[in-house]
Parts: sequence; structure tokens; C-alpha cells
Amino acid sequence: MTEDRLLIEELAAKGGQPDFLRTIAENVLQLIMEADVDGLIGAGRHERSGDRATWRNGYRDRSLDTRVGTLNLKIPKLRAGSYFPGFLEPRKMVEKALVAVIQEAWIGGVSTRRVDELVQAMGMTGISKSTVSKLCKDIDERVHAFLKRPLTGEWPYLWLDATYLKVREGGRIISVAAIIAMAVNTEGRREIVGLHIGPSEAEVFWSDFLKDLVRRGLTGVKLVISDAHEGLKGAITRVMGATWQRCRVHFMRNALSYVPKGQNTVVAAAIRQVFLQPDQKSATQVWRQVADQLRTRWPKLGACMDEAETDVLAYTGFPTQHRTKLHSTNPLERLNKEVKRRADVVGIFPNEDSIVRLVGAVLLEQNDEWQLQHRYMQIEGMAELNQTIMIEEENQPLHITAKAA
Repeated sequence: MTEDRLLIEELAAKGGQPDFLRTIAENVLQLIMEADVDGLIGAGRHERSGDRATWRNGYRDRSLDTRVGTLNLKIPKLRAGSYFPGFLEPRKMVEKALVAVIQEAWIGGVSTRRVDELVQAMGMTGISKSTVSKLCKDIDERVHAFLKRPLTGEWPYLWLDATYLKVREGGRIISVAAIIAMAVNTEGRREIVGLHIGPSEAEVFWSDFLKDLVRRGLTGVKLVISDAHEGLKGAITRVMGATWQRCRVHFMRNALSYVPKGQNTVVAAAIRQVFLQPDQKSATQVWRQVADQLRTRWPKLGACMDEAETDVLAYTGFPTQHRTKLHSTNPLERLNKEVKRRADVVGIFPNEDSIVRLVGAVLLEQNDEWQLQHRYMQIEGMAELNQTIMIEEENQPLHITAKAA
């Protein structure tokens, strides 16, 4: 406490400097965070204590806009667990993005009655276009920097999922897909690596998106997990050269559509027996047995299972520790729900740029939160994955061309 008082007295002595208020505000908030973290850890910095729960692990930069200017804070990081100060707003930029989109729609005269009412309730009447433009520019710069950032290292696993939103284009309302890409690197940490807006069924759309990820540095992809969008499978093979895992959850929905609703529970239980098998060989064997049993009553279901076998069971060829997170796009479900919740407030977006602005802000905030959490996947599984790949490469036959000979 004495050291803290001396620090504040030193700052007070500099009261004549222009940035005095901003500097003292930064230091006071930093002292608050340090005290909070000491309490969480159970020990001060460099203090030996038997009650210590964890250790410090550096800092994470974070800015805070205030009336005295932008404060540059350093949020302490922990080796185990996470810390985020209560006086900061984790969703602050997302709220700004939402306000910006609503304002833009309102000014353009294309908003719905619900949006108009929300705008008035937020006290945003009489907003100038220049004010909206300034707000949008600030958000766009941060979002675009995040979505276009270089990607370093290798990313063995990639998830792709689409959320459909409504936007005005050429005087009419159309539905577009917001494709979100999440990847896990060899350290077992997950990040959002891309966002793309367009018609999800077009193969050119998928190829362009995947090529952009590769240009930014997405390498080492071994498995891509997604729904069975038309054109995606070919794009994955051509651009990524990776295995495709068809989302197991979406497959089950498609498979059960061939069965009367009264039989859904029984059929689903039979198919799930496949997913309880310990290895790829056993899963494949049980899959074929179940498919043969079901095709006697529902031939179309049997044909569906024959066609989907390789794609639905692709995850069984990867490390056991990772399989629970590889068989579906469920890791993106929570994120998609948050995107839809924010988008539902807007209703109809005025243009695609506004979609990128709002959805990109949601993704940026979520990505920041993930960096404070534990590893998403066990690093031991990554070592096993690398060893398996090396063995497969060694077992490949050596091809000698006539020129080489």
C-alpha cells in the first residue's frame, strides 16, 4: 500500500503535464487489476506462498476509451484460469458495431419498424451521416485488420460453418451466407481465421475463400469439418489437399428424414452405436452392419449411409483425444447463436459491408476471449498426429521419373 501511495504522489507532482489525467487514470486502473490478480493467485508478485493457486503469465494489451482519452492498459494473464477486470466491457466493440449498423440502416431509410423503434429508444434521433461514417470507419479498420491478419504456424484442423442473413441488394431482399472459419494450431489453441459473405452453394465461392486463407498463411490442414455444402468437398480437395469430415449432427438429420417420425428414436440409437466404437476399423464394420439392417425397411436410408460412410467416419482416423471435437461443427454452434442474436436485432442488413462489420466485431471479441482460456485440444494428441503423418509419408512408395533415373 505504501508503494502504491508513493506512485500516486509522484503522478500528482506531474499535474502540470498535458496527459496528467490520462496517465494517473491508467496507473490507478493498473493498480486495481494487480490487486485483483494478487487475490486470485493468493500471493503477490515474486512472493512465495503455500496458498498460491497459480502463476502470472505476462500481459495482454487492451485499450479503454474514456473522457480523458484512450487508456492503454495491460491485463494480467494467468497460467491456469483467466482474469478479466469488471470495469472493462468485453462486448464494447460489438455494441458499437450493432449501433453503427442500425444507424446506417435508419439513415438509408431501409430499416424495419422494429429497428426504427429501437433507434428511437436508444436516443439516436437526428444522427448525421458524418457521425455514422466516423463510427463505421473506426470499427471497420479494427475488424478488417483482424480478418486479414497473417496466419503463422500450422493448423491441422479447420471448421467451416454458415449462418444465413438477409441483406438488401439491387432493391430486393436476398439471403446470403456468412461463412465462419475456425482453426486449431499445433499448440492446441483455437482461433477464428476467416469470414466470407456470399452464396454458399457455389463452388467458386468456396474455392476463393479457401485460397484466401492459404494466401494468408493457413498451412498444414489435415482435416476440414463442415456440412455437406454443394461444391465444398471439391474445393477442399483442390485447394487444401485435406480430408473432409462431414458434420455428424447434420448427417443424422438428413438420414432421419428418410424414416417416419415415430421410428426416429430407434434408428438414431442404432446409428449411434457406430460412434461408440474405439477405432476406425470397428466403426466401419458396425456402420456397414447397421446400414444393411436398416436398408431392408428403408432402402433410401441404406443408400444414404453407403454414400456418407467415408465422410462421416473420417474423424476416426485421428488422435483419440481430439475426436470428440472433430466429428461435427458443434464447436461453432455457440458462436453462430451469438451472431444470429445480434443479427436478429437488425433484421435486414443495408449492405454486405454492414454484415462484415457486425459479424466481424462479434468474432473479434470471441477470439480475444479464447486467448484467455485453456488450450482447446490436448497437445499430446498433436504429437500423436504428427507421428502418424510421418509414418504415412514413410510408407508411401517412391516414384522415380525417367528423367530422375
